Amino acid sequence: MWDRIEPLMPADLVRGRRWADLRRTFEAITWMYRASSPWRDLPEEPGPFKTAHKRLIRWAVDGTWEKILAALLAAADAVADIGWTVSVDSTVVRAHQHGAGALKRGPCAATSRPTTHSGAPAAG
Repeated sequence: MWDRIEPLMPADLVRGRRWADLRRTFEAITWMYRASSPWRDLPEEPGPFKTAHKRLIRWAVDGTWEKILAALLAAADAVADIGWTVSVDSTVVRAHQHGAGALKRGPCAATSRPTTHSGAPAAG
């Protein structure tokens, strides 16, 4: 897979210090997304977590990730190797407290009309 991705990676600019190995940095970023852990928990083998994080942001801004995804999807589509399966786990989709019927507080709550249930006389 790296043979497909490597030509799509941005070139090492001559300004300043030379970049760390692109493959190690790429592996560090993909490890972070697979593990879903904080950046500081990145193992030492791929290098400093700050390098990987800065590169992730830089590549997001300059469109590198979109270019890689488009190239990999085009290659997979050329050999009819794309299959989309989408799954949503409802245990992680939660409503905000305001969307869950929480009581309102503040000046707007005092001026609102009282709620009447069906069959109960309305307050005058």
